[in-house]
Order: sequence, then structure tokens, then C-alpha cells
Amino acid sequence: MPNKKVLVCEDEDAIREFVVLNLERAGYEVVDANCGEEALKAFDGGNGGFSVVILDIMMPGIDGLQVCRTIRESDSSVGIIMLTAKSQESDKVEGLTGGADDYITKPFSISELVARVDAVYRRIGNSDPEKKRIIRSGPFALDTQSRTITKNGVYIELTQMEYNMMEYFIKNAGIALDRNSILRKIWSDEYFGDVKIVDVNIRRLRMKIEDDPSVPYYIQTVWGYGYKWTI
Repeated sequence: MPNKKVLVCEDEDAIREFVVLNLERAGYEVVDANCGEEALKAFDGGNGGFSVVILDIMMPGIDGLQVCRTIRESDSSVGIIMLTAKSQESDKVEGLTGGADDYITKPFSISELVARVDAVYRRIGNSDPEKKRIIRSGPFALDTQSRTITKNGVYIELTQMEYNMMEYFIKNAGIALDRNSILRKIWSDEYFGDVKIVDVNIRRLRMKIEDDPSVPYYIQTVWGYGYKWTI
């Protein structure tokens, strides 16, 4: 499993200190930042090696969405959870399309946040060395040891969440998977959020793997139900 190290970026001191305290009680090593600039400095500096990053969206200066995109450009494996005081769908979608793995809306219970961190932490370390290393499906080759994927021999940069989704689809090729099943498998039974997170991540994944994301071939929509992997 990866290091139990979390970066918390939140500009409200009371919230940040409360989150840090409870994550430390849950066994995590925590580094905190009160702005986007500090968060990026901590992520790129000697305090690296984070498994999970928690980012408040609304911050002065460099906001959480910008920090998320910057971190994701340099690290596809770290888990990112967005905090937002807004409940509008656009904020959630923008965070997820920017590279976040999950979001939680303020006000939130600390037990829910810790559960979300636990779930993301487990997912990014979810590799089994006993599994067959290379799984092939059409032009795709999925390496379960390095947790990477190529298409026609060309490496595709995926987040660990996207990798987990690809592995689940490929191992269930031709089977229609309903949204709730995908949610439970990829986000775990402990996830409390909206099932629409599945649709947002499918959209993002299609942008990376499809020849024409507007007319998807590999991840097909099963209307009113879910999605199916087709080769």
C-alpha cells in the first residue's frame, strides 16, 4: 500500500485544523496548507509522497480547481478529493473533469470525510501481484503490475480511478454494467455521493481512449441502465 500521507488545502483555519486533527487520529500523516500556492509548494517540495490530496475549491489566489489540474498533470496516481461550499452540479462536474476522484459538499460530517479518504486510499493501492500481469482487449493492453495501459502500443495517462474503471470494464467485456454496480465497484460501498459521478468519469475516460469521444465505440452507453465495454 502507498504511504498514508495526506495534503489538506483549506483557507478556513477552523475547518482545516479540524480535518487535520481527525485524519491524524485516523492514522494519517497530514501536511496542511492555507492556500493553493502553499499546497503546490508542499506537493512539489520535500513534503512529497502524498497518497491523497484534499482541496477546497473556493480559495483566493490559486483556487482548488487550478491546484487540482496542476497536480494531476504531474501525478496520475494520487487521489484527489474536492471540497466545495456550493451544491451546483457545475462545480462538481468541473472538479471531476479537472482530474479529481471525488468531491464532498460543505457542510460535511468528519466521519464521512475520513471514510472518503479511506476509500480513495484503498483504491489507489488496490493491486494484486497474483493476477495475470497483462490483460489484452482489442488495441488495449492493461498491465496489472505497473497499473498502466497502452493503446496500439502508445501509453495512455490515466488516474488510478480511471485505471480501475478500465480494468473493471475490460474484465467484463460485453456485459452491460449498471451505474450503481460501477459506483460500488470503483468508489466502494462506503461512497455517499451522487451516482452521476459515474457519468462524469466515463465522459473523461472516453476523452482519453476513444478515437472519437463524441461517437464512442469502446465504452458504449446502455440507455437507462449503464455502460458496456465493446471490442
